[in-house]
Amino acid sequence: MTNSNQQITLSQSHSPISCSWVGPESSIAFDETGIAEQLKNESSPCYVVKQGGSIGITSDGSLAKSGEGLEVCAIIPGFSSAELGDLNFCEFHGTKYPYFGGSMANGISSEEMVIALGKVGIMASFGAGGLVPARIEAAIHKIQSELPKGPYCFNLIHSPSEPALERNAVDLFLKNGVNTIEASAFLDLTINVVYYRVAGLSKNSDGSIEIKNRIIAKISRREVATKFMEPAPEKFLTTLLENGLITDEQAELARQIPMADDVTVEADSGGHTDNRPLVNLLPSILALRDEIQKSRNYDIKIRVGAGGGIGTPESALAAFIMGAAYIVTGSINQACIEAGTSDHVKKILAQVGMADVMMAPASDMFEMGVKLQGLKRGTLFPMRAQKLYDIYLAHNSIDEIPVTEREKLEKQVFKKPLMEIWKETVAFFQERDPDQIQKAEENPKKMMALIFRWYLGLSSHWANSGEKGREMDYQIWCGPAMGAFNDWVRNSRYEKAENRKVVEVANHLMTGAAYLYRVQGLRLQGIQLPDSCSNYILPAGD
Repeated sequence: MTNSNQQITLSQSHSPISCSWVGPESSIAFDETGIAEQLKNESSPCYVVKQGGSIGITSDGSLAKSGEGLEVCAIIPGFSSAELGDLNFCEFHGTKYPYFGGSMANGISSEEMVIALGKVGIMASFGAGGLVPARIEAAIHKIQSELPKGPYCFNLIHSPSEPALERNAVDLFLKNGVNTIEASAFLDLTINVVYYRVAGLSKNSDGSIEIKNRIIAKISRREVATKFMEPAPEKFLTTLLENGLITDEQAELARQIPMADDVTVEADSGGHTDNRPLVNLLPSILALRDEIQKSRNYDIKIRVGAGGGIGTPESALAAFIMGAAYIVTGSINQACIEAGTSDHVKKILAQVGMADVMMAPASDMFEMGVKLQGLKRGTLFPMRAQKLYDIYLAHNSIDEIPVTEREKLEKQVFKKPLMEIWKETVAFFQERDPDQIQKAEENPKKMMALIFRWYLGLSSHWANSGEKGREMDYQIWCGPAMGAFNDWVRNSRYEKAENRKVVEVANHLMTGAAYLYRVQGLRLQGIQLPDSCSNYILPAGD
């Protein structure tokens, strides 16, 4: 830290405090380095005191009657980082912080990431989206063996184009006792997510409802949030009862609880996003939650968290101050060594700025025109994916595509004849979802969509595996939080991708948010700190 000999001063808004401080005067810090160290000691109170003509800060000593010691200018109580959010989140999920490592599909939020965070008491969601059942089950077994008591979570991504994937994932979660899922990208409730929730309901001996299967719903729209904040729809309960999948008692209990225990407000994030500003979206969803709670009077109030754009202590603290029960990180974890992506991608991510992202067509919802946010720096994927979608809209089959356009696609994008791509697509869906092949054979436009989705789907696989020769086709999900994080860690040891560990990132975000909370508390009491003490400083670079 640079020592510019700045000192603590009092603003015109400062009001004196009618008490004194007594303690070892040697513990009072007047220099910038010492002031910052005192503020980092979050579990102890901080006293701003006058000694002679100088103002310093200490976390030692105690308060006394006015006149018995040094004059006190301000007081910041000690607290825990966990208190920034809702302690009920920590108690409910058994976690250290109101902090959640969000899912990134195709195993980018990997077993290693979930285990590393879980071992220090931080919950993370395995990126099960886009993976076949065998791969998901292998991840379940590995994570459960390393974290037999948790905390951990698995992602359930909405799959309107491939409903079998969603259904199979739920069956695996129920079979293997996965008791917490993160439901993401849902446009509406499906019978699969309702089945997961209701199948875990029972009554305790005291008559209260035991919710075995917990849901953290990630949403970006009020209408979707409402569905997860309300009880399960009757139409799904009726179908599940008719099929013998739930009991009458479970259906009755389902009418008394919300579909989700926690709802994450997803703002301007990587991957599926509506690019909503958190400062507008979070208050709206909090108000919605309060309206529904007033109407339903649930025994346990739904917690509302915040994700998307969380990449610095300032953004984390802003979310907590606005009322978030917990925060969710995603993009910044992808650049950590535990992420299930290639070193090439991690090095690119460690260099990007906030403006190096753009929207591109999503593979899993291609025909619906849904887009997701990813990196535009160092890759042509967003532009090529958009070109495929434009061609899809303009033509009804592969045969309708003009010859010159088709040749360009085969040479520059697919690097193979399109009919050869179709053969590979058939082989792929035979294992994944055979119904897709039959639909495509009956509908030429559907066949074209599946062929185009071959590129969109493999582009993320190429990025994860570091496929040589395909670097310009890498699909890298990323939001502006990545650029903000890079700005924050510049000139620290975390500037280099190889030094980024997901647990250290989480700890610094939460510790930094707590530090800034104390700084803000002093400002509100009329205390002006040296400029260098107003920011949370990371360890210097190697």
